[in-house]
Amino acid sequence: MFEVTARLEVRDGELDGFKQTAAEIMKLTRERDTKTLRYDWFISDDGTACEVREAYVDADALLEHHHHIAEPKTRLFRDFADGHHMTFYAEPSPALAEAIEHIPGVEVTRFSFFQGLDAEVREEVPA
Repeated sequence: MFEVTARLEVRDGELDGFKQTAAEIMKLTRERDTKTLRYDWFISDDGTACEVREAYVDADALLEHHHHIAEPKTRLFRDFADGHHMTFYAEPSPALAEAIEHIPGVEVTRFSFFQGLDAEVREEVPA
């Protein structure tokens, strides 16, 4: 499984347009994605920030998802949102790593799995 958290800022006075575009993105995700396991949107109490919790069967499934939502996502960042930051909780595939390099304005942080309730502690953590 490939997990992602996306963080973005809602522009002042643009919450309604943001929500409408987010609803369109969600509709396309439900209708077209075949490898998306989780896609949950959260808005801060003051309506200025959003986090999207995502999970896919693998890293390349994020590419499929992006292809399906490209037009409204472009509109979301053109008209309603700023500060796109993504956190990956596993290594991206080579295709995803290359695609991310060509998306302007996206900041990416990567974490490698260290330990969890259902897994043993790794002896070595990748650098």
